[in-house]
Amino acid sequence: MEATIDWSMGSRAAALIDWGTVSQTGRRVGGSGPPTPSVERARMREDLAEVVPYAETLIEEFTGLSSAGGSPARSWLMSRGEWVNANAKGLQRLLEPLAERVLPEGAPRSDLRRKALGAQIGGLLGYVSRKVLGQYDAFLPPDDDGLLYFVGPNLVDVERRFELPRRDFRLWVSIHEVTHRVQFGATPWLRPHLEGLIGRYVQTVQVDSREVVAQLRRAVDAVRSGADWRGMNGILLIMNDEQRALFARMQALMTLLEGHATFVMNEVAGGRVDDLDQMRNALRERRRLRGGLEKVFQQAIGFETKAKQYASGERFVRDVVTGAGMDGFNRVWQDEANLPSPEEIADPARWVRRVAKG
Repeated sequence: MEATIDWSMGSRAAALIDWGTVSQTGRRVGGSGPPTPSVERARMREDLAEVVPYAETLIEEFTGLSSAGGSPARSWLMSRGEWVNANAKGLQRLLEPLAERVLPEGAPRSDLRRKALGAQIGGLLGYVSRKVLGQYDAFLPPDDDGLLYFVGPNLVDVERRFELPRRDFRLWVSIHEVTHRVQFGATPWLRPHLEGLIGRYVQTVQVDSREVVAQLRRAVDAVRSGADWRGMNGILLIMNDEQRALFARMQALMTLLEGHATFVMNEVAGGRVDDLDQMRNALRERRRLRGGLEKVFQQAIGFETKAKQYASGERFVRDVVTGAGMDGFNRVWQDEANLPSPEEIADPARWVRRVAKG
C-alpha cells in the first residue's frame, strides 16, 4: 500500500481546515462573473500595467510619502477564483498560531469538521470575491513586494453597469490600492505593528470550552439588558475586555488607512479622471446594503462597518489636512504613538492638538 504524503509541510492550519474545500466552495460561490472576450482582458492588463506605476508617481508627489527601496507597484489581473486562492493562502498563514494552540502536533481532527470549516470560509471568500475591485495584501512574502490584485470580472461589471470610462475608472481604482502600497512602503514599522495587533488578538482567542461558554453567557446577559446585538455589535458582545481593546485599535488603524486611501484617491483624481462624480456614485451604490437575507449577511460579516470606515476615515484625514496641512497629517506615519485612537478618529481636532501641533 502506498504511503500517504503530507503536502501541508507540517502546517497545523492545514490540519485544522480543508483548504481544498475552501478553494472549491469559494469558486462556486464567487462564480465567473460577466463573460469577457480575451481582447478585452488583454486591454485591461495593458491599462493596469500603465496606470498603476503612473498612480504611484502621482501619489508620492501629492502625499510627500515615498516607498523608495521597495519594488515598484505592479498589477495582477485575476479571476474571482484566483482572488479566493490568494486570500486563502494569506488566511492560512495568519491562522497558523491559533491552529498550533487548537491542534498541537499529533492531535487528531476529523475530515468532516475540516471540510465543514473549509466550506464556511470558502463561502465567505466567494461572496467577497464578487464585491472586491482591487486589493493590496500587506502580508505577501518579500518576493511579491509591490504586487496589487485587481479582480477583472468585477471591474468589467461596474464599468458596464454604470457606463464608466474604462481607463479612467481603472486609474481611479488603482490610486486607492497603490496608496495602501505607499503607506506600508513608506512606513517600515506599520506592517510589523499590524501583524503584532493581529497576533496578540489571535492569542486571546479562547480554546477552553468553559471560557467560551462564559463569554456567551455574558453576551446573552448584555442582550437581555438591552444591548444591540446586530452586525458587528454582536461580535463585540462575545469578546472579553482585552479583545475589545485590541479590536478597537485595529479598527481605528484600518479606518485611518482606508480613509487616507479614499482621500488621496479623490484628490489625486481631480482633473485627471473624467466623470469622477459618476464614479463616486457608482461605488456608493455598489456598497449600499441590499435588502432581505443579503443585508443580514452583509451586516454579519462587517460590510456595513467597512463602508463606514471609508466615510469616517476620509473625514478624519480631510479635516486634519485642512487644519494642519499635509506635513502635519504625515506625522501619523512617524511613530506608532501618533496613530489616532477611536475617539480621535471621531474628533480630528483632538488628534491635531496631540500630534500635529503638540
